[in-house]
Amino acid sequence: MHELSRDPQSTLAEVIRLLWERGEAVALTGAGISAESGIPTFRDKGGLWDTYDPTVYASIEVYRRDPTLYWTIRGDFIRHYDQYQPNPGHLALADLESLGVLRRVITQNIDGLHTKAGSPDVIELHGSIREIFCLSCGRQYQAPHVPPGLPPRCESCNGVLKPNTVLFGESLPVDALRQAQEEASTRAMMLVIGTSVNVYPAAALPEIARRHGAVIVEVNPERAFPLVDFWLPGQAGTVLPRLAEGVRKLAARGN
Repeated sequence: MHELSRDPQSTLAEVIRLLWERGEAVALTGAGISAESGIPTFRDKGGLWDTYDPTVYASIEVYRRDPTLYWTIRGDFIRHYDQYQPNPGHLALADLESLGVLRRVITQNIDGLHTKAGSPDVIELHGSIREIFCLSCGRQYQAPHVPPGLPPRCESCNGVLKPNTVLFGESLPVDALRQAQEEASTRAMMLVIGTSVNVYPAAALPEIARRHGAVIVEVNPERAFPLVDFWLPGQAGTVLPRLAEGVRKLAARGN
């Protein structure tokens, strides 16, 4: 671990250099990056689970019995989905992908903002709230275009609708987790952004990357992951555009 927080500017320059030279990075993002788009976090102080018990409002067992509880706390977000837009942090990651130094984005978020920002083929570990499907007939809907009602019912069969997200008591999508583990084990760098990395199995991804020799870079206001090589303190929406700008300048010079 480098003691780099004493000189953030030189840390930033070193990370930019490594991104350009290695060109094989993967990003792991959490709620912190989307908080800058006005989306409440879940586990932080003042987050959604401070007010609502997730084992009641976001459990698959309860959902099957009474989906109204879930739609009470998430329905407005889904129906106003188009109001939430990517911030400079999301856009900078898409920029790094277009520059060829970032190969993939893995996210714990369900908001779909990385896709809105232009990142191709995002690995969404917990699914996406923009995708809604009928539990009975499988008909699919796209947020914010869902039928009215609490809970909304399928227009084809009157079945209950559910967002394609992982609720408590459900397993992560097998393919998404497998792809994320493969990315973590094969990339030269991992950017850990806006996440406390304390919820498994996502929390194991930086550990996997480190075991396979990757350089770990954390972008967070406070350090969350103890085994990082570089820590860039600050909000993703501030730090990531500076990373992208630095890489773009090196690309323009051909260095």
